[in-house]
Formats: sequence, C-alpha cells, structure tokens
Amino acid sequence: MPQIIFFIAVGLLAYFGYRSFVREAERVTAKIRRTEKQTTNGTMGTLVKDPKTGEYRLAKD
Repeated sequence: MPQIIFFIAVGLLAYFGYRSFVREAERVTAKIRRTEKQTTNGTMGTLVKDPKTGEYRLAKD
C-alpha cells in the first residue's frame, strides 16, 4: 500500500512539474517572438491599454 501512495505522489509531482515547464516555455517563446517583432518593426516596446484609466503604457514582461 505505501508503494501505491508513493507512485501516485511521484506521478502527480511529475504531472505538475511538466505543466509548469510547458507554461514557462510558452511564456519565454511569446517574449522572444514579441522581441523579434519589435526588432523587425523598429519599435522600442509594446503598448497595452489600461482598462481602468484608458491610458496606454509599456507592457511589463
């Protein structure tokens, strides 16, 4: 019985570790693509609209 609990715990840990890895990889890939797009356009950053004030600000990474 303890072996089953151990393997379930290891499986859950591996699953959540994998999900975390994939999420981080997607975030880094999106950042790299934004940077490449900014370089090709010659811009200095990406503006995003603040929904509360309606003002545009530089996007925070």
